Amino acid sequence: MSITLRCVRCGADYDGMTIRYRCACGGTLDAIFHAAKVTAADLDARLASKHPHDRSGVWRYRELILPIDPAHIVTCQEGNTGLYDSDRVAEYVGCRIALKHEGQNPSGSFKDRGMTAGVSMARALGVTRVACASTGNTSASMAAYAAAAGMDAFVFIPDGKIAYGKLSQAMAYGARTIQIDGDFDDAMGLVQQVCEHDSGGMYLLNSVNPFRIEGQKAIGIELLHDRDWRVPDWIVLPGGNLGNSSALAKGLSELKAAGLIDKLPRIAIVQAAGANPLYTSWRDKAPIQRVKAQTRATAIQIGDPVSGDKAWRGLTDTNGVVVEVTDQEILDAKAVVDRAGIGAEPASCATVAGARQLVAAGIIAPDADVCGILTGNLLKDPDVTVGYHTDALDDIRPAFANPPMRVDATLDAVLRVLDA
Repeated sequence: MSITLRCVRCGADYDGMTIRYRCACGGTLDAIFHAAKVTAADLDARLASKHPHDRSGVWRYRELILPIDPAHIVTCQEGNTGLYDSDRVAEYVGCRIALKHEGQNPSGSFKDRGMTAGVSMARALGVTRVACASTGNTSASMAAYAAAAGMDAFVFIPDGKIAYGKLSQAMAYGARTIQIDGDFDDAMGLVQQVCEHDSGGMYLLNSVNPFRIEGQKAIGIELLHDRDWRVPDWIVLPGGNLGNSSALAKGLSELKAAGLIDKLPRIAIVQAAGANPLYTSWRDKAPIQRVKAQTRATAIQIGDPVSGDKAWRGLTDTNGVVVEVTDQEILDAKAVVDRAGIGAEPASCATVAGARQLVAAGIIAPDADVCGILTGNLLKDPDVTVGYHTDALDDIRPAFANPPMRVDATLDAVLRVLDA
């Protein structure tokens, strides 16, 4: 296969079959390759195929994802996630919004789309040990795919800042967990140093890895395929390390170049107010500056995003916007999404909170065609969900609480509650 790694900042090129995550100038890298021709009819036909690669919501789009030897593909049948349209959510947001639920992936988050590509590339490179820093979802996904590939996995997590629903997955899948005294950004800096200096060839699988981004392009590709290639006016998604928004914009641009769509949607990136480096950069028209991140939406609790340059490029290409929302807004939106029977982890619901704010501000029109990305499963962070509904979160006043009811163990007591 012929792949070039190209710097987003200075345009320098490197051999794609060498292990490299950044340019000499410090910029992040894009994977550049010549995509084989594929038509909408080809992709429709694969929906009827029983081949494992066609059953994958990533490798079904292989010409657009990565030109890799099929023998190296490591798949857990990722993708094929639902697209939901809820009256309850539409009323809350102020417009109809179709929600692509990436929490339905095998490990419960969108990370599986990127991880199947990253681990497959690791296998192609002859790698046997992989590593990542994580607030939870990346570690769960990497551990699962490394186990499927027979690789050793090492997870660097920040002390006390990871939801147990996610940590338990990494441990269950067999990853070695290294807990450090610091936040995610400290863990990210350390794991990059380890991978650069490890004599055993440890391969980094955070979103600074360009092949992770290639896999995550499939979210937007599958979303458009779901809609028979009809492009919405807006796609709204959360922003943490910003690999997902970068992948979405890159994939959409490549779909347009391939002739599968005729225009680009606008992208809206939603950050938590306590973890908002891209928002402040966009608002002030200034370079991204690291912030000390603090939010209950732990999946996006990132103050120094590695894909900042790529995210800015995507915003420019799609005439996009960035908005910040409070934890209160995120958790209230989550309660609405959950009550709609969809359910998602807190960071996912920044999408709905952000869309609501943009409609209220007149940026998204009430009659706009809007799609949103939910990034993780409801069960990823059950402590926050229970805390919200029992009014046990000190800084949150739940507008949609649904606490359990305590009654005496008698028929009369239960009937009184039911009648009420």
